[in-house]
Amino acid sequence: MHLRLIPHPASTAPALTVVTAVARGRGTLDFRWRVTGAVRLKLPAPGAAARTDGLWRTTCFEAFLRPDAGAAYFEFNVSPSSQWAAYRFPDYRRGMTNAEIAAPAISVARTGRTLEVSASFDLGAFLISPSARLGLAAVIETMDGAKSYWALAHTGDKPDFHRADAFIARLPFESRV
Repeated sequence: MHLRLIPHPASTAPALTVVTAVARGRGTLDFRWRVTGAVRLKLPAPGAAARTDGLWRTTCFEAFLRPDAGAAYFEFNVSPSSQWAAYRFPDYRRGMTNAEIAAPAISVARTGRTLEVSASFDLGAFLISPSARLGLAAVIETMDGAKSYWALAHTGDKPDFHRADAFIARLPFESRV
């Protein structure tokens, strides 16, 4: 499943195209974000693939999964530095805890005007129902420090990737990116 992200109207967005791909394999959830454009992106320095909080403070990519039943949801963050995070929320922005999953396989490629970041999360027994709702997002920072906020949908006056009414895609059944 390929989906295009749109910038929040309140942010000054550079001339970019941000496209995501999502696939569900046997026990994995695979994401790919592709940013294309003649814009100088500010990227964090490459580092170890370690669980890290606060990735949203600069260029990073996010996915939100919410089973159809209940208000609980999961957040996955991936940085071009290869750092990552995964959280569980029992309700909107409340009670955040680390989601206990293995470190994802992350790959980062930069060629010409394109940045591509892929992550494969091994969900194992953590795998949620096939009817989950999905929100995809990106924080894009340029070299001048300007940030823009990209998502499948923006439903508030300010960027807020946690809003359930912006989780407009459906988690695909088993497939490949």
